Amino acid sequence: MILEKIAAPVEIATDRFTMRPVRKSDAGLFALYAGDKRVAEATQGIPHPLPPGAAEAFCARAMASGGDEDIWVMDGTREGLPEVLGVISLKKMDRNQSEVAFWVAPAFWNHGIASEAVQALVAANPQKNCTMFAEAFQDNPGSARVLTNAGFQYLGDAESFSVARGATAPTWTYIRKLD
Repeated sequence: MILEKIAAPVEIATDRFTMRPVRKSDAGLFALYAGDKRVAEATQGIPHPLPPGAAEAFCARAMASGGDEDIWVMDGTREGLPEVLGVISLKKMDRNQSEVAFWVAPAFWNHGIASEAVQALVAANPQKNCTMFAEAFQDNPGSARVLTNAGFQYLGDAESFSVARGATAPTWTYIRKLD
């Protein structure tokens, strides 16, 4: 499968924050937030405990151009909030499709940050996708609500491996058609 290379992500403004490309200086807050077991276990790829250098490696990967994934930081400084509220990404798939993934720092849970980010990403559609997919672990109904609030429709049950859990866990899969 050959995927089209994509440019660095563009900024996307929401009412309360800006979704911007990752900076090297974000590593410290990434380590703090992604190092939280609750955050790591809600994702597929964040290990727990977070190994030394993992946040810096994530920043380097996110800043490298030409990959198949756009990654944004939810930056709240415009409204007096912290520089990093969370992360959202859009991984390019074939046939003009992408997969959305996100996490929010626990201090900002239940404040609508993730919903605002996913809705802004869908509205901006920076990769000009016809379809977006997303998954939520079944023990994380909050993430499922974020997706349904952004117009995603339940597609079915599946399983995904979580590095932090060291195991496969049941997920709900969602789809959002954009054409």
